[in-house]
Amino acid sequence: MTTKFDYSGKVAFVTGAGSGIGRATALAFAGAGADVAIADISAAGLDETASLIADAGGGVRAFPVDVADAAQVERAVTRAVEVFGRLDVAFNNAATFDAPGPVDTLEVETWNRIIAVNLSGIFHCVKYQAAAMLPRGGGAIINTGSVASEIASLGLTAYTASKHGVVGLTKKAALDYATRGLRVNAVLPGAIDTPMAAEFSGGTEEGRAAMVALEPMGRLGAPREIADVVLWLGSDAASFVTGHCVAVDGGWLAR
Repeated sequence: MTTKFDYSGKVAFVTGAGSGIGRATALAFAGAGADVAIADISAAGLDETASLIADAGGGVRAFPVDVADAAQVERAVTRAVEVFGRLDVAFNNAATFDAPGPVDTLEVETWNRIIAVNLSGIFHCVKYQAAAMLPRGGGAIINTGSVASEIASLGLTAYTASKHGVVGLTKKAALDYATRGLRVNAVLPGAIDTPMAAEFSGGTEEGRAAMVALEPMGRLGAPREIADVVLWLGSDAASFVTGHCVAVDGGWLAR
């Protein structure tokens, strides 16, 4: 667990916490002393993350949530505040993806679902998290974008569009709350060693090697390396940072 920052007495809310980057970040917040509200559409993954936090002595409450459903997000944020008494930092990480291909081959239903999760889901989270944080003087919200927030070379139509949208939403929200103590930033991961990346690569050694080949550093990133940046963005060490999208991508976007 990350221990570089002190989140003692604070409450974090993490979506997509059932695996990968979300799980690593929830564990990092707990390791730094925060109570953690975790949300995910996968009940099994959520339970596993909750057990890992609890077994390490952390305070945790799990909420099965489909972030595409605004009412579910609102209930989870409201309940988290009721349970822990406050909300200080949120990491909005839940996402899904479509198959590579030209725009005309993408099914409308697939487009709608990915936009609903990846972009509308972030909007739902920011909306209700901001409402919970502002009366207490603010906090920090970090959204998960992607290298696909800046480029389209992955070939994923809906995913690319949604992740571009996350950047725009992040910057707009940052300006909305810049004088009210609420900072809003984003992380843009490259190829990270997660179950989602494995699914995207087809779960084969060849697919994994192809992803590694895209990274100038010659390896996949670790979920912990994203968590470290998220904890920095949520801390007072980043007190003058808002509206910023931090690429954590092994140099991918520098090419």
